[in-house]
Amino acid sequence: MDTYGVVHGRFQILHSDHLKYLIAAKKRCRHLIIGITNPDPTLTRPDPAGGRRSDPAENPLTYYERSLLIREALIELGWKLEDFSLVPFPVNFPELYHYYLPLDATFFLTIYDQWGEAKLTMFQSLGLKVEILWRKPLSEKGITGKHIREHIIRNEPWDHLVPPAVARTLRAHNLLEKIREKKDPR
Repeated sequence: MDTYGVVHGRFQILHSDHLKYLIAAKKRCRHLIIGITNPDPTLTRPDPAGGRRSDPAENPLTYYERSLLIREALIELGWKLEDFSLVPFPVNFPELYHYYLPLDATFFLTIYDQWGEAKLTMFQSLGLKVEILWRKPLSEKGITGKHIREHIIRNEPWDHLVPPAVARTLRAHNLLEKIREKKDPR
């Protein structure tokens, strides 16, 4: 078992499938570092393989708000604060990784699409230790943050797609209105 493991994602609403990823990675390390990508507009850059992931409409929640959702969900699962860290992860700026992450950690990936494959290639080119937790076709991805945000915008049921702590925290911090306000005009 490695001492440090790194996972990453935008977590633009932490959902139940994100938890599967975090749990699978945590089983393989003593301390899990959760990198939150697109932490702010200055550390967000488009990538042809990344689709619309860098668009402001796809990133309605701040780094702080996402870290709060993740922390509350993991504590609800029984994780101890000393078992994980939350850090900004400017995924499209590999020259900055060493400021945020231990580069000798194992970087855990799940791959569903061209973006996942591009990150695998990038991480390997940097000499990072990478472990693929699973590789599946996009049709098997399951829940997405975009899907949940669309349900929130349309006032459709969404609570069942997220951990209870996430639903409570979104409501307690008035984040549902923020998501509705930042909806994509398309």
